[in-house]
Amino acid sequence: MDKNVLDHIEMKLPARAEYVGVARLTVSGIASRAGYSYDDIEDLKVAVAEACTNVVDHAYEEDGFIRMIFDIYRDKIEIVIADRGQSFDQEDMKKGLGPVDAAKPIEDMREGGLGLFLIDSLMDEVEINGEKGVAIVMTKFLQGDGREQNVNGIPETNAQKQQ
Repeated sequence: MDKNVLDHIEMKLPARAEYVGVARLTVSGIASRAGYSYDDIEDLKVAVAEACTNVVDHAYEEDGFIRMIFDIYRDKIEIVIADRGQSFDQEDMKKGLGPVDAAKPIEDMREGGLGLFLIDSLMDEVEINGEKGVAIVMTKFLQGDGREQNVNGIPETNAQKQQ
């Protein structure tokens, strides 16, 4: 595990619709404790609910589990939502990640793609690994969008950095 992780929390929930609310409440409590704003907590709740709903709707023909991992850093939270219920090495899983392509037109996305588009728009970074089941890694920075801040605490835009 990364030595910069302040807290590491893992959960396993039944992959059933009635447990998506438990996932939402969990991320709300964890993010509140970590110091996130109300708006950021709402974004986190929607993103986690979408990822968990994808597991419920698409991962299993019969019973299965949603694995949730929360890594809290000083400046961000990293959330992993994974299916197939089997134990996996988080570092190995991260090696196969790739970005969500939010540049694709919504019409070109396959079923479930709209939920991924929504997750990508609410989170600062999103990556997916589809090798053994599906794992989605979502990152939300504590300082708004995670951009580097200038001396007065206001995030710099890319245009300001190039001046």
